[in-house]
Amino acid sequence: MAKTSSMYIRIDPEVKADVERIYSKFGMSITDAINVFLYQSRNIGGLPFDLRPSVQKEFTSPGRVKGILGKYANPALVAAEKGAWNKALEQKHDNI
Repeated sequence: MAKTSSMYIRIDPEVKADVERIYSKFGMSITDAINVFLYQSRNIGGLPFDLRPSVQKEFTSPGRVKGILGKYANPALVAAEKGAWNKALEQKHDNI
């Protein structure tokens, strides 16, 4: 399909130079990368990446329950919950 439409954008020159170096490693220009972004946006019907803020730092402090569900965990139950999955499987299969 012929490309007949143009877009003009304003971007920080330093950012432009940085991404040009990154995309050139893949044999792409900024125009190529923008086209990939636009085609992928159309394919999935939205942005091709997640816009949620990173919460990784929140869960990395020592002594805290790790993982995205860490804020819901009850540290007092950690010992009781260890091996709970295996115990449940054993009970399920013992009753068969």
